Amino acid sequence: METIITKQLYELALAKIDELLPQVNDKTPLDDPKCVELCHYSDIVEFYEKEYFPIPVLSFSEAIEQRLKEEKMTKKSLAEKIGISPSRISDFLSKKAEPSLSQAAAICKVLKIAPAIAMQF
Repeated sequence: METIITKQLYELALAKIDELLPQVNDKTPLDDPKCVELCHYSDIVEFYEKEYFPIPVLSFSEAIEQRLKEEKMTKKSLAEKIGISPSRISDFLSKKAEPSLSQAAAICKVLKIAPAIAMQF
């Protein structure tokens, strides 16, 4: 049987989590009633947020674009730092080409992108 999580239940769970968090810490036993209750409400929030507020997984090219914006870095600057042409960066971003493993590793290092994102091709 599937449990239906409503917005009302979600909001109640958020309020209960706020109430319980100050009462539970790393030393609280997992079978403590407050810890069990906190886990229950956390599960409700997690389920609801996965359903209604999913976090999209970025492709490597999207991650590169996002990090370039965040770092206020140009494609040319990135290209210079990893020793390739700016047009090659453009090819990666438009998905006309894929970076080699060493290029992907260099991009990840310069832009501080998790390597696992680069391996999604």
